[in-house]
Amino acid sequence: MALRVRHVFTDQRSGDLAATAPAADLEARRHALHPAPLTWLRQQHGADVVVVTRPGEHAGAAADAAVTTVADAPLAVVTADCAPVLLEGEGIVAVVHAGWKGLVAGVVEATVQTMVDLGRPPTSARLGPCIRARCYEFGGSDLAEVASRYGPSVVATTAWGTPALDVAAAVRAACSWSDLPLADAGTCTACSPVHWSYRARAEDGRQALVAWLSEDAR
Repeated sequence: MALRVRHVFTDQRSGDLAATAPAADLEARRHALHPAPLTWLRQQHGADVVVVTRPGEHAGAAADAAVTTVADAPLAVVTADCAPVLLEGEGIVAVVHAGWKGLVAGVVEATVQTMVDLGRPPTSARLGPCIRARCYEFGGSDLAEVASRYGPSVVATTAWGTPALDVAAAVRAACSWSDLPLADAGTCTACSPVHWSYRARAEDGRQALVAWLSEDAR
């Protein structure tokens, strides 16, 4: 049996998936996405990665990415404006929570290296809904710090003409270092009527990227 990557980028129609949501509601929403115990993370805006060898392993761990090579062990990261990134390869899948601090810390690269260390390097990446440069006013030393790592492509301008950070460009640059093609639907959480945005509307709700491997007979 080959293992095939399955994933979903949720929105408000799947309900609030923040860890602070009422426990019973949260469990029901997670179960609706996958019936197996979910590996969710206490995200730190860093570069720590956990390797999951059974369903639910490392649930609640302080990390910003998770990797698995086993079937039906769903992984999840939650976001409002940060970037949810899916990495996949032959018989392996990873989910990454990539805010600007995590990007500077090298969370995408650390996840790629974890997959390489497991002998199954990623072959492609996918970027889900996140805040886009036109809505992400960002400046000063923080913008310079991101640009010093990923180059001038991350420096942009908002729709109203002020300095902005292009998170998608930073993710693209991180993936390019590993020669990973990046698919990006281009959805902006600040503009979308069906996604939460902390930056644009100070909303506490969170959407999620949930991914897993399933057995696929060929």
